[in-house]
Amino acid sequence: MARVPFSLLTPPLLVPVLALLVTGCQSWPLDKGPSPAMEDPLAGAPPIEKGLDAEGLADLLTAELAGQRGDYRRAAEGYLMATRRYRSAGLAERAALAASFGNDQELLDRAAREWQELAPDSVAPARLLAGLSVQRGDWDEALHQRLSLVREGGDSEISSLVEAALADDADPAPLLAELRDYLTTAPEDARRHDAELATAMLEVAVGDAAAAERRLERLGARAPELPALWLTRARLAQEADDPRAARAAARRGLTVSPGDPRFILLLAQSELRLGNVTAAEARTQALLEKHTGDAALPLGLARLYLDEGHHEPARRLLLPLTELPDPPPEAFLLLGDIARGEDEVDNALLYYRQVPPEEGFLLSRLRAAEMLVDNDRLSDARDFLHGERLRHAEQYGDLVTLEVELLNQEGLDQEADILLDRELARTPDNEQLLYLRGMRAWEAGDLQGMERDLGRIIERDPDNAMALNALGYTLADQGPASRLDEARELIERAHALEPDNPAILDSLGWVRYLQGDPQEALPRLERAYRDMPDQEVAAHLAEVLWSLGRHDEARDLVREAFRHLDEHPQLDELLQRTPELAPADTSH
Repeated sequence: MARVPFSLLTPPLLVPVLALLVTGCQSWPLDKGPSPAMEDPLAGAPPIEKGLDAEGLADLLTAELAGQRGDYRRAAEGYLMATRRYRSAGLAERAALAASFGNDQELLDRAAREWQELAPDSVAPARLLAGLSVQRGDWDEALHQRLSLVREGGDSEISSLVEAALADDADPAPLLAELRDYLTTAPEDARRHDAELATAMLEVAVGDAAAAERRLERLGARAPELPALWLTRARLAQEADDPRAARAAARRGLTVSPGDPRFILLLAQSELRLGNVTAAEARTQALLEKHTGDAALPLGLARLYLDEGHHEPARRLLLPLTELPDPPPEAFLLLGDIARGEDEVDNALLYYRQVPPEEGFLLSRLRAAEMLVDNDRLSDARDFLHGERLRHAEQYGDLVTLEVELLNQEGLDQEADILLDRELARTPDNEQLLYLRGMRAWEAGDLQGMERDLGRIIERDPDNAMALNALGYTLADQGPASRLDEARELIERAHALEPDNPAILDSLGWVRYLQGDPQEALPRLERAYRDMPDQEVAAHLAEVLWSLGRHDEARDLVREAFRHLDEHPQLDELLQRTPELAPADTSH
């Protein structure tokens, strides 16, 4: 008889990964692989203890061995098969853990849904599904799962979720409907208060400010000690351009949470908007005295002053930071912006050049070059960028790209082409510049030029998924039908390298459609649109849905895309070819 692996029989251990899996969804490590030192990363999952027949045991052994070899997709698929066979929540949890190590979100989503179905009272799968929904921007599903957590007694921070959804331009109406429905039966506790705050935000977002104000008034009467209430009231007042109301709410917040820096910042911002710069500086100085040695705070305060157009208080905050042993790069960037805004070109250049080769480096060089161009000094801008390439050889490709873009902005496309050709003559194997020139050739309708440059990248680096996909998609979309097989082979190579990349999934679905197989194209395009809902993927998916006779779904998709996208040339082109696809209420 075959020996059953030890981890199938021993009691489960609480490994760090499982702990992460069932904690806050935003910290869940979808983008990290397993630690190389961990011999059996599935050892902490629930044991399989009963109900095994010969075939089931064989499936589980296969899954277990696959996990120990690092083939987490096969392991997860195996545990999912066993889950459906034995209807075991423990097996579904094990499948989810294996899928997490494989960084396969689609498989992880399936496993978590099986787990939730078999263990509806468990908060862990709901928390996991909420996190996955947030990552793909499915805010309706994220809220639904978060509310499931609340109903099971878990904390879920509904207001922070709604804030993120609104920042992502999510449609507030369905979120508001679900929250209002939840509040009809929610008990009076801190979780309800958080949901009330979230509901008020959504009411403001749909234009019902009066309802939001009434809701916040009622909440203030029931829970006046809640700091989040006054934070929400102050922020909503700021958004409504009512600095007096914002100041009053921030002051009230300080009475329930003395010294809270969030309220001090809101007070300072309110005073600035009311023109009381001295009062604002007094507030921020008190804050700085309590938080000495924290460079992030003066940087944040300086940004606050700059947002309100007050340069001198910002400069006073930033200059001491430049004297620190390890000065924050953003201090130089912001000082450069101040000098630029006051037409101090030489001072601005001095500050911009001191931003080191890390975050903000390219932005500082771009702003310096644009400043020189704005002062009719294009040749000086180009000399500046050339000098920066000599000073920072590791940023060579990025700085050439920046100069090309600068020339494009000035309408000097030919000069940009000459620059690219010259720099590639010096560094003929620079993949970044080859890709840039290939894309410029594509924009100019020069398919042969694009194929030349991307082909050189692929010849040197056969595993360059970006180049494989770009060339494959272009051959499929713009090349002759005789090259569709070649295009598909390139895209499939890219997909094998990056199976979860939505741009590659879009290409793979599109080439399948062009080869006459819309049924095979559909799931790839649906997943691509779920993870990357841009207008190009929307146009592809709508066309495939239409070709399959799913006309209402295609129209709904177009309606949604027009509602969320400012520019949609490919959707416009699709509607010109197929005007029947346009929903009646879509204006474009």
